[in-house]
Amino acid sequence: MENRELGASGISTAPLVFGGNVFGWTVKGKDTAFLLDAFVDAGFNTIDTADVYSRWVEGNKGGESETEIGNWLRQSGKRDKVVIATKVGAEMDSGSKGLKKDYIIKSAEASLKRLQTDYIDLYQTHYDDPSTPVEETLRAYDQLMQDGKVRAIGTSNMSVERLHESLKTSIERGLVAYQTLQPEYNLFDREKYETTYEPFIKEQNLGVISYFSLASGFLSGKYRSEADLKGSSRAGMVKKYLNPRGYRILKALDDLAGQYQTSQSAIALAWLIARPGITAPIVSATSLEQLNDLFESATLKLNNEAIEMLNIASAY
Repeated sequence: MENRELGASGISTAPLVFGGNVFGWTVKGKDTAFLLDAFVDAGFNTIDTADVYSRWVEGNKGGESETEIGNWLRQSGKRDKVVIATKVGAEMDSGSKGLKKDYIIKSAEASLKRLQTDYIDLYQTHYDDPSTPVEETLRAYDQLMQDGKVRAIGTSNMSVERLHESLKTSIERGLVAYQTLQPEYNLFDREKYETTYEPFIKEQNLGVISYFSLASGFLSGKYRSEADLKGSSRAGMVKKYLNPRGYRILKALDDLAGQYQTSQSAIALAWLIARPGITAPIVSATSLEQLNDLFESATLKLNNEAIEMLNIASAY
């Protein structure tokens, strides 16, 4: 399994990242520890979360995912074996949000406390804050890095224009620069990333860790009709994929899963891992069975014919 550098950060990741959005939501306590132990013991090392996870659950305030991960870090003693990535900027239960310097510093301290660690490997802008100058945001990150509390920074859900402005400001002011981008990207959701971000990412040598890598579970083949969505918490997100293009993609995944004797999920992720410029897709699992299914993608090498078959089926 090949490790890859996150931009020019000096931090390496295995080709799959565990998405921590499930912690404090559908996975808690001993189950969190069980899955994270299995993930790390299989040779993977990066866990992605955010301060706001999982605020959307009734009764939660945000910070639950970081707390779950922090408890595991303390109990397992595996801090030196993992790369911890978290985010700042989304609205918390208190109504606080944004990218002003004081807020970022305060939020970082809160994340460090919940994670029970002295440093965050990759600290990411979750959502842009147009009301705050990029220089102020970067100075906050710069201070955190100088204090040894953050090793590298990244961004998610930021326009190419603001990302360009941020990178330019980093050079002009001698400040820390974003090393990664976390965009939505998968076999179905290709157009925005490929036409807007991909050329810029390659030019700037940024690492890319994609979210919704399995299109909210659609690319696993689990959802093939509206009837399959009944009772699912993902119904609202998956329904948009139930169209002729979506079914073409599923047909290609079915054919290749049979050919390679693996799952549709592994094929979809292997396509992402093979994509030039993609560092590591983010994936989530709530059981060991799901996790083992995802592990296969990290060592699965699709041939050129398979990749082209998926490219054609998912053409936009």
